[in-house]
Amino acid sequence: MAKFDEQYLDLCERILKDGTYAENRTGIATYRLPHQVLQFDLSEEFPILTTKFVAFKHAVLEMLWIYQAQSNDVRWLQERGIKIWNEWQIDEKGFYQGKDFGKEHAFTIGTAYGWIVRRYELVQNLIETIKTDPNNRRMIMSLWQNEFLPTAALPSCVWNSQWGVIDGKLNVMVTVRSNDVPLGAPFNVSQYAVLCYLIAQVCGLKAGLMTYVINDAHIYENQIDGIKEQIARRAEKLEKDGELLPAPKLWINPKIKDFFQFDNSKKLLDIKLENYEHQGKIAMPVAV
Repeated sequence: MAKFDEQYLDLCERILKDGTYAENRTGIATYRLPHQVLQFDLSEEFPILTTKFVAFKHAVLEMLWIYQAQSNDVRWLQERGIKIWNEWQIDEKGFYQGKDFGKEHAFTIGTAYGWIVRRYELVQNLIETIKTDPNNRRMIMSLWQNEFLPTAALPSCVWNSQWGVIDGKLNVMVTVRSNDVPLGAPFNVSQYAVLCYLIAQVCGLKAGLMTYVINDAHIYENQIDGIKEQIARRAEKLEKDGELLPAPKLWINPKIKDFFQFDNSKKLLDIKLENYEHQGKIAMPVAV
C-alpha cells in the first residue's frame, strides 16, 4: 500500500478541519496550518500518490531543469511539453506583472531556482562533498539568497535541502516555505525523492530517509472540492479492498554514474516509474 497517500490525505484532512482561513497575495483565500512534516523511508518504497494521478515525468523534468540543467529559462520546459511555469515567465521585453526585470531575464523566472543552483554550483559541491567527506554535517543546498530575491519572479518555495550520509544511506531533509498542498506537495515530494535516488546512485550509496517540512501548508478555497473527492476515494478504496493501491517501483538506469549524464529529454529514458496504478486525475486550479 502506498504510504504517501495516508500521510498526505491525513494532512489534507487536518488543514480542512483545523486550518485558519486567511487572505493572501493571490486574491484566493486559503486554509493553512504551520509546521507540517511528512517522512518517508526511500529504501522501502517510492513516494507518489495513487489516489490521484501525478504527472511523474513532468515532476522529474522540472527537478532536472533546476538541479541538472541549472536553468531558469522557461523555454527549456516548454520544449518538453511542460507549462507549469508559464504563469511566472518574464516576457520578451523583460517585464512580469508590471515590473521591469530587464531584457536579460526575458523568457525566464529571473534569479531563482536553477539560476541560484548554477551560480553557486550547489549540486557539484554537494556531490563532491558526499564523495570525499561523507560524514560532513554541512551539506546544504539553499535556494534562498537574499541578494537575488528582488529579481526573482517567484522566490523559491522549496528553498532548502539538507543532506547526510549514515550507514551507507543518503538522507535528505527538504524545507518548504510555502506549499500549495493539492498541487505543489505531490510534485515536490516525488521529485525530491528522485533527486535523492539519483545523487545516491552516482555517489555509490542507497537512498535512505526523506523528511519533508512545510512551514505554511495550505489549501486554496477553490481546491477544496478536489481534495474532498480525493479523500473520498481513499475511503471508498479502503472499504472495497481493505487497502490502497500499491506504490510503484522507480527504475534508474544503473549504468549512469554521472548526475549530469541522466537523460533529460522529453522521453526521460534513464528514469522510469514501473507499475504506477492510480485512481485517475483530479483537476486542481493554480493560484498565481
